Parts: sequence; C-alpha cells; structure tokens
Amino acid sequence: MTAKKTVLALAIALAAATPLVAQAGYTGPGAQPPAKMNAQEAIKAADDTAVVLEGHIVRHLGKDRYLFRDASGEITVEIDHKRMPKANFDASQRVRLTGEVDRELTGQDEVDVKQVELLK
Repeated sequence: MTAKKTVLALAIALAAATPLVAQAGYTGPGAQPPAKMNAQEAIKAADDTAVVLEGHIVRHLGKDRYLFRDASGEITVEIDHKRMPKANFDASQRVRLTGEVDRELTGQDEVDVKQVELLK
C-alpha cells in the first residue's frame, strides 16, 4: 500500500471512529437562548426565532414533517430522522422540541427541530 493510500485509510478510520458531538453553541453575554413558547406563539414568531415547544407529536405528515399539538393549537414541525430519539414513542408521549421558526415563501411556516426530548 502506498503512503498516500495509507494516510487516506487512516483518515477514514479516524473519521468513522470519532463520536458525534452534541450540538453546542455560545452561551456568554449577548447569547439568545431559545424562548419557551406555545404553538400559537411560534406561528406568529419571526423567521429564525429559536424556540422550545412542549406538547405532543400527534401525526406524521410525510417525509420529515409532523404535526405538533399543545394546549394552544397545532403547528407543523420538521424533524430529520437523525434527530429522533432512539426510543419509540406515540402521540400520548409528551415531548420537548428545540429548534427555530422557518418561514417559507410558500406560506408553509413550521419549526425546524434540532432536538427532541421525551418528557415524563
């Protein structure tokens, strides 16, 4: 094996062995933590507003889209499969979703979810 191939093989092995790091961010002065709000407040929030929602995912709408419901109403949320918890859950399970408001030109406003936590 040539030196170039050895270095490439080593780089691939290291990348595969490196654990995924939880997403972190700046928390010092001027940082804007996500605001805990309900579905109706999230619908009215500005694009890219960081939000925390607590309630229930009640329906799969197709692909990465789900219907989230709390006492105030419903909002569509987008959750990439890699962001889903490892444990199975259903509509009775209370969840905490952390993400940001995503306003689309098509009028399909939703929350782009970065973290899903199962609550007790």
